[in-house]
Amino acid sequence: MSITLCVPCDSAALALGADEVAQAIQTQAAARGIAIEIARTSSRGLFWLEPLVEVQTAQGRIGYGPVQVKDVPSLFDAAFHHGGAHPLGLGPVEEIPYLKHQERLTFARMGVTRPLSLEDYQSLGGYEGLRHALQRPDAEIIQVVLDSGLRGRGGAAFPAGIKWKTVAGAASHQKYVVCNADEGDSGTYSDRMTMEGDPFMLIEGMTIAAIAVGATEGYVYIRSEYPHAVATMREAVALATAAGFLSNNILGTGHRFHLEVRKAAGAYVCGEETAMLESIEGKRGVVRAKPPIPALHGLFGQPTVINNVITFATVPLILAKGAKFYKDYGVGRSHGTLPMQLTGNVKHGGLIEKAFGVTLRELIFDYGGGTASGRPVKAVQVGGPLGSYVPPEHWDVPMDYEAFAAVGATVGHGGIVVHDDSADMAQLARYAMEFCAVESCGKCTPCRIGSTRGVEVIDRLVGDQNRPQQVKLLRDLCDTMQNGSLCAMGSMTPNPVLSALNHYPQDFGLAAPQTKAA
Repeated sequence: MSITLCVPCDSAALALGADEVAQAIQTQAAARGIAIEIARTSSRGLFWLEPLVEVQTAQGRIGYGPVQVKDVPSLFDAAFHHGGAHPLGLGPVEEIPYLKHQERLTFARMGVTRPLSLEDYQSLGGYEGLRHALQRPDAEIIQVVLDSGLRGRGGAAFPAGIKWKTVAGAASHQKYVVCNADEGDSGTYSDRMTMEGDPFMLIEGMTIAAIAVGATEGYVYIRSEYPHAVATMREAVALATAAGFLSNNILGTGHRFHLEVRKAAGAYVCGEETAMLESIEGKRGVVRAKPPIPALHGLFGQPTVINNVITFATVPLILAKGAKFYKDYGVGRSHGTLPMQLTGNVKHGGLIEKAFGVTLRELIFDYGGGTASGRPVKAVQVGGPLGSYVPPEHWDVPMDYEAFAAVGATVGHGGIVVHDDSADMAQLARYAMEFCAVESCGKCTPCRIGSTRGVEVIDRLVGDQNRPQQVKLLRDLCDTMQNGSLCAMGSMTPNPVLSALNHYPQDFGLAAPQTKAA
């Protein structure tokens, strides 16, 4: 009887040597005359344990990690292929506390299935959502999404069902569904993991959206820095098409939907939805002024549903399990779960899917184990490079969109970057302005010129050139950018700058507030 060993093929695991480990296991097994089968599964997102090798046993999967090539002979000596004891042994993978205490809804198959196996996908609930959708009138599909309370997971948190309803109600001979997979925020990777690890989930979600609004064509716009995701998605689209899940007659129901993968232009601003539309149309990625909104005048001037990867990927579960099942997770108006991505100076970085309401303190210390450096945590940036720095006094605020907004923070795409007490917040604020100056599309003056002037003002402030005047200039400049920019690129750049200035003034040479690092 063959023994099954699972080695992840996620790009993070590959970067840590997963291919070499898989080859070493194969070679060692052959030399010892042991019949094994290696399954290249997706990653569970416990990155400090990668490559995480799992062995299928009668008691479930037993994990070993992080495994390096040099460890393979001793693993066989310990009969790890039968779940034997070894210093790298982790026991049953599902019992690892980091994983056990999560609420994995969208990431339930992550690390378990082979990414490009339709058989694996359907064996664990895949395409149940689409089959439910195909049995309902279009309006009922949208109502289910509305009732679930699903909000866009790309950052703006706009209710997905309202956007879909707007597109469905627009009169047009052609409508589109576009997935914004230009995941450019620092410390974020849930979109990449989804596309590399569970690509049919995204395809299924986009197909349900297309049926609901009457769209027949769709695009997945993937950042150019994700070559593995681009390749996996293209192969998954081909497999789904061959199996009849994407076609002129989806599963014989008469519904038509085709999907194309586009590699992004490599600019951060192309993650802004209107700049992305320009890029897909073959133009330079420059933002469009709104109105009209893309739901009415989107790709090629036609009504278009635009959501990010996690938003679409959540829809199949909602259709399969029902709106109430999903809505019962979360707090306040933030329903469901969010795959949060813990990174930066943290001991145990990785993906944590939890219901809204979890706190930063739980994520940083209970899951992350504190800083990798062992020094106290000083600041946490949430929501990407344009998100605010959250000081210790706000780490117990329940993570939900409204509660975070009340303390001047953003949830965004769920990226969490941890900094220890050696971080210079003035330099991080300067970096935010410099990042905007480099990445601005240049269409509006507050973003294009304001960011350059922002760098200069911070330099004068740190250089002790009339500090009171520079502080006033910086605040006025941020106000202009927040209220005068065309898109989030310019309007959100002041978030990290002002939060650094407000909570860590001593790093700018100003008087320190009465707060302490954890």
